[in-house]
Amino acid sequence: MRLGSTHSGSWNYRDEEEEEALKWAALEKLPTFDRLRRGILTAAGAGGAAPGGGGGGGELVAVDNLGFSQRNALLNRLITHQDNHNFLLNLKTRVDRVGIELPTIEVRFQHLNVEAEAYTGSRAMPTFSNFFVNIFEGLLGFLHILSNKKQQFCILKNISGIIKPSRMTLLLGPPSSGKTTFLLALAGKLDSELKSSGTVTYNGHEMNEFVPQRTAAYISQHDTHIGEMTVRETLAFSARCQGVGYLPEMLAELSRREKAANIKPDPDIDLFMKAAACEGQEENLITDYVLKILGLEECANTMVGNEVVRGISGGQKKRVTTGEMLVGPARALFMDEISTGLDSSTTFQIVKSIRQSTHILDATTVISLLQPAPETFELFDDIVLLSEGQIVYQGPREHVVEFFESMGFQCPKRKGVADFLQEVTSKKDQEQYWSLKDRPYAFVTVKEFAEAFQSFHVGKSIGEELASPFDKSNSHPAALATEKYGVERKQLFKACVAREVLLLRRKAFIFVFKIFQLFVMAVIGTSVFFRTKMHRDNVTDGGIYMGALFFGVSSILFNSMQEMFLVIAKLPVFYKQRDFLFYPSWAFSLSTWIVKIPFSFLEAAALVFVTYYGIGYDHDVTRLVVSLIK
Repeated sequence: MRLGSTHSGSWNYRDEEEEEALKWAALEKLPTFDRLRRGILTAAGAGGAAPGGGGGGGELVAVDNLGFSQRNALLNRLITHQDNHNFLLNLKTRVDRVGIELPTIEVRFQHLNVEAEAYTGSRAMPTFSNFFVNIFEGLLGFLHILSNKKQQFCILKNISGIIKPSRMTLLLGPPSSGKTTFLLALAGKLDSELKSSGTVTYNGHEMNEFVPQRTAAYISQHDTHIGEMTVRETLAFSARCQGVGYLPEMLAELSRREKAANIKPDPDIDLFMKAAACEGQEENLITDYVLKILGLEECANTMVGNEVVRGISGGQKKRVTTGEMLVGPARALFMDEISTGLDSSTTFQIVKSIRQSTHILDATTVISLLQPAPETFELFDDIVLLSEGQIVYQGPREHVVEFFESMGFQCPKRKGVADFLQEVTSKKDQEQYWSLKDRPYAFVTVKEFAEAFQSFHVGKSIGEELASPFDKSNSHPAALATEKYGVERKQLFKACVAREVLLLRRKAFIFVFKIFQLFVMAVIGTSVFFRTKMHRDNVTDGGIYMGALFFGVSSILFNSMQEMFLVIAKLPVFYKQRDFLFYPSWAFSLSTWIVKIPFSFLEAAALVFVTYYGIGYDHDVTRLVVSLIK
């Protein structure tokens, strides 16, 4: 029995191998365009390996038409049976095997200064009187009649440094140290009202030589989302607008080199990469992947929520904010306080996943955390310590304690290094870390720390590297985005229309209620002006007609004011996504207007059809149609 079973198993294994070989042969015969949109969906096992060691069979599928169950099964094989680290290693191995280099970004900032002007005291309060006084003073200041009464605040003071690719950088600093402004400056998203000087370059290129909003992804500490959309829909819309970047070109070159070298890739890895390179999809495999690594699968179909709609928790909403940018193709990530509302375990898992992606796929990552746990702190390669707008330390994590020990401050054994770094520059907490007992303690200012770092061996190496400019010829052609938007404007408009239709379905009750409300108002108005054969002989009759017309116009006007709250609630999301170049402004406004047209006609019909003949305007049908349209 055992021999027969083994013999049968060997035949099954051989049949599966032959079947898989036939499928790969059929796939390789396809033209390049079709070959990049077809993949082999295996039936069992990671990489298509059946329990007996065979290929497990499979079917030839279109990668842009994978169903939810197929995408879920593929991700479970790639990430559950393996882990995310091994999955990313397999991706990198496939690319390295044929000699393809992934694009990398080195960010340099030199002599960066950022200043702000603001009113202080009671003048800084957002009151009506201050608003009008500010306008008046601004006009007089523009005419050089009145001097500027705003006070200047220096946020960043002449800082220089390098953010390396393939390394995780932790940005530390006490509150009001300038961390958010620093990240915004690196991402090219500084407010236009701020005064800045110095340079920020990506691979030696100035900000005006590429599109920084699409090259780098800034993840804000504020969670701004449309509450009526689910978590999956929020991430899917973001992925659809941001596009896939350089992936299609890289995949075409990868497929060409593998075919020339007669290399057969892992079917699951091949299917994942091809599906990830398809743009314009309403449901993307990358969305499912980000949901999985961020631990959002359980709430993927739950509303995000807002002040009116009950939704996900604050910690989950923070992860949605992170995932909204991770689904895009940006190679540089600047994350501002992504741990707010998260427990230390969840923060550790998220940072660990980002660390794996940064190290293996050669990304550039800077994460700002306020009080990271020791195990999370150990995940980072480099530290940037910012205090009072100056860089106290920047360099490898292993040397940060050494630097402060050279200054006479020692971190206690039971003290977290991250907490020590944020307290050692504070005037209230610094003295407790003084370790030179033979010398009297004297407060060391932030400026003295910054100057001492320049003579420290880490500071010297950074200075020497900054002295030699980055060779632009070493920059990967796909590293910096040059197109303003990730996909064609037509596709962006279609995405905005699809989102508005979705939101309209979610808020259908409001619009149905508005139509019913107009119908009731029309019945009431008809009962007031009910006169089917009213005369048109004198001014009194004209006044009655004018009163009826005014009633109809005012009913439509005030009925439409209910939508103002819905529009205003979406404005913060619109401003954020517009500034991140998700879509142009006209795509948002035009899609909102077009989708509402049918409901506008229904509202007008509910009023006109009830009142027109009841009030007795005119018996001519053409005039009824004109009244409805106008």
